[in-house]
Amino acid sequence: MSDPTAVAAVEFVPADGDKPRGLFGDAWRELRSRPLFWISISLIMLVVLMAAFPQLFSSGDPALAQLSKSRQAPSAEAWFGYDNQGYDIYSRVIYGARASIIVGLLATAGVVLFGGLLGILAGFYGGWLDAVLSRVSDIFVGIPFVLGAIVILTTLNAGGQTTPVRVVAQVVLSIAVLSWPVAMRIMRSAAISAKQQDYVKAARALGASPRRLITKHLLPNCLAPVLVYSTIALGAFIGAEATLSYLGIGLRPPVVSWGVMINGAKDYIRVAPHALLFPAGFLTLTVLAFVMLGDAIREALDPKLR
Repeated sequence: MSDPTAVAAVEFVPADGDKPRGLFGDAWRELRSRPLFWISISLIMLVVLMAAFPQLFSSGDPALAQLSKSRQAPSAEAWFGYDNQGYDIYSRVIYGARASIIVGLLATAGVVLFGGLLGILAGFYGGWLDAVLSRVSDIFVGIPFVLGAIVILTTLNAGGQTTPVRVVAQVVLSIAVLSWPVAMRIMRSAAISAKQQDYVKAARALGASPRRLITKHLLPNCLAPVLVYSTIALGAFIGAEATLSYLGIGLRPPVVSWGVMINGAKDYIRVAPHALLFPAGFLTLTVLAFVMLGDAIREALDPKLR
């Protein structure tokens, strides 16, 4: 007669696919089943490929102006037509992805690193450091983004002509300076919650240094909300670059970006609407893709939203 205990033990042996997973393992399993995730990832990968290898998508020269073809409509020769200066809009849309993506990536990295560092320090130490950093962040939150960017970029450009690299750096700096408080507040809230957990208290009782507590215990458990924010912020910063370029204070020629193209097409939209619609369409789809990806990651990381 078989032993029922042995049979029960055999029945409850976990399968290979049921191995314990961490937070990010569960999130990845959830993401793989979401069509929204794959749609957004596909769009983002397409834009990244355009930015990294524009020659794969266009053999045209984005700097070649042919005034004889000014404002010509889309055709088999030029899929998106020509703008007011006779530039091939398709080539400029493809090459313009690079500047927009670079600005978004660098601004997001700066905001997350600087704001996240201040946030985890404020949340961990508390006291006067938390009070000072929180009040400073309140000051920056109260500055209207467009107004603050106008002041910063106008001040930095007071010397006159600048190189394209410097212009990109100035736009990135203005976005990061005005946006870091959001990342700081998210990281601060996550750090305050994490430091109350038993494993942090146990590590502190065993004599772990503040540096070890922050790097080994707090930081890994505070990354999820910052990761969600950074994904959405990247799309928002790409839109912010386009906004500043449209106002004439962001990127400027000879830099090619979607915002620069929109700025150049705004004065003749009635006679050549295609010059504005195509760069604006690519900009909208890119921002939407990052927002959709952020929403998908947020829902996957938060069990309450599944």
